[in-house]
Amino acid sequence: MKSKRLGTFLVFMAAVFYSLGGLGFKLIEDWNAFSINSARTFIGAAVVLVFMLITKRKIKFNKSVFLGAICVTGTNVLFAVANKLTTAANTIVLQFTAPIFVILICWLFLKQKPKKLDVIACAVVFAGVLCFVVDSLEMGGMLGNILALISGITYAGVFMLNDMPNGDSLSSVFWGLIISMLIGLPFLVQETTFAPMTIGTVTVLGVVQIGLAYTFIALGTKTTPPITASLVSGIEPVLNPILVAIFYPAEKVGPMAIVGTVIVVGGVVLYNVMKEKMDKKVITSEGESI
Repeated sequence: MKSKRLGTFLVFMAAVFYSLGGLGFKLIEDWNAFSINSARTFIGAAVVLVFMLITKRKIKFNKSVFLGAICVTGTNVLFAVANKLTTAANTIVLQFTAPIFVILICWLFLKQKPKKLDVIACAVVFAGVLCFVVDSLEMGGMLGNILALISGITYAGVFMLNDMPNGDSLSSVFWGLIISMLIGLPFLVQETTFAPMTIGTVTVLGVVQIGLAYTFIALGTKTTPPITASLVSGIEPVLNPILVAIFYPAEKVGPMAIVGTVIVVGGVVLYNVMKEKMDKKVITSEGESI
């Protein structure tokens, strides 16, 4: 139970760190989206590499690791480009279709039928996210909205890095960040302005929003099932647009978004409380049967 709690906490903190992305991309107005993504993933890869060296973990590479790396790359690149083409709220709301894709993937490919509590929690959290749609989802850039929706599929894959046969989550994260960095490198080397705000923001994104976040989610999903992890991350689509609204006046959050915040946070907390009670019952019943 302690390891499950720690895993859930790590996933939650990863979502909090991820939520800095929308604000970071809005604050860096003088760089191309690919340039920002290349710089932040380069720094993030360095953070992950240092962690792996300290903990003496080997960097692996096989089909499952590569598939996981593609999911990480897709999530990073699509999120970066979508943030520049549409609003931060649009991007994160559409990306947070991930829990639905996780349930479908687990059901169709892993033959793991979702539990009633998972489905109900998914519906509640998604209803909260939809409250942001009422206030924030505009037509914006249609291409940005489409890319954000596709990123929901790749983001679902990130929650399943530890469920792939012969997979290694940290190795997938490391290679995914390297690929992301290389994709944007041609754009990064063409940048000519290096304002303190830009460098500082990119550094924070790289260390916290990428490096620490991906390390935490890779470790957390080892003891947290994919569906649970994706639902716990429901705090991200709430914090992301709120942070943007507070520190980036051009984008605001309306009253329905506040309602959505309460629903998402309440739903995630209640889900975890009920799931822990159910897990305790299972452990107790197994102990009694022995």
